[in-house]
Amino acid sequence: MNIKIITAGKPKKDFEKLFEIYTKRLSSFCNLEIFHIKENKDFEKKILKKIEKTFLVILDEKGQNLSSQELANFLEKKEETGENNISFLIGPADGHSEEIKKRANLIISFSKLTFPHDLAMIILSETLYRSFSILKNHPYHRI
Repeated sequence: MNIKIITAGKPKKDFEKLFEIYTKRLSSFCNLEIFHIKENKDFEKKILKKIEKTFLVILDEKGQNLSSQELANFLEKKEETGENNISFLIGPADGHSEEIKKRANLIISFSKLTFPHDLAMIILSETLYRSFSILKNHPYHRI
């Protein structure tokens, strides 16, 4: 499976190390690409280019809540159907544009709470790692 994590900006130093820990672990289960896109006038064009020909999942506080098992089932189903190019997008502080929202195939939320951008990156990478751990019967999910 090919996974892209696309974020508006890079994580701050305090968060970067933990994000890297989980993305390194995650890369043992999938082909992983990370794109930190700087917010500027070309920001949206760059995102649209990165998400071409992928199943787009955006994170938004109004999205659907999934359990770890439900996300694992989603990933497994995508892999089984051959739709295994998936992009996860964490947008800017003001949220996703309408154009991006229209392009989304799935909108998910980690909570009704709003999280700092950097923390959302860590939660996403950990959650994806946990979901793949479930699928591969790796003990991480039960630790």
